[in-house]
Amino acid sequence: MQQALFGGGCFWCTEAIFSRLIGVQKVTCGYAGGNTINPSYEEVCKGDTNHAEVILVDFDETQIQYKHLLDVFFATHDPTTLNRQGNDIGTQYRSVIYYYDEEQKQLAQQAIDALKAEDLNIVTEVTPVPTFFPAEEYHQSFFVKNPTQGYCNFAIPPKLLKLHSKFQHLLKD
Repeated sequence: MQQALFGGGCFWCTEAIFSRLIGVQKVTCGYAGGNTINPSYEEVCKGDTNHAEVILVDFDETQIQYKHLLDVFFATHDPTTLNRQGNDIGTQYRSVIYYYDEEQKQLAQQAIDALKAEDLNIVTEVTPVPTFFPAEEYHQSFFVKNPTQGYCNFAIPPKLLKLHSKFQHLLKD
């Protein structure tokens, strides 16, 4: 098993996407990259902890490659907006890839370089893995538990549509 740590806006959205991929065993919503130990959701939302909302992805590299996770990551959020994803504004919504080793770092940089070659202004941070703090239990599997909640109804379906149209070959049955 391998791990990936991504911040691509609201963790409810990113968790809903990555939990549908083959080889992904577990997705945990949480916080990383800030200066507060074990922050609460309310503290992170205030914007003074410097933490990003992130997902920790446990995946089987024999079923899905890290490169494919990066492809999904970049296709399902906007890596060109600084500290913003749609209506979600603040440093906690920044686009960030936390890497566990040099291979993940190199693959992330290659993906960014390829997007920049298409004249995209990529603002995604690539930085070593910091301490990960799991989010409160009610955030875990939020979309599955609350599919009719207003934000979930508005923000997540377009991302899932993009996932299904571009990455059908990577989806669980």
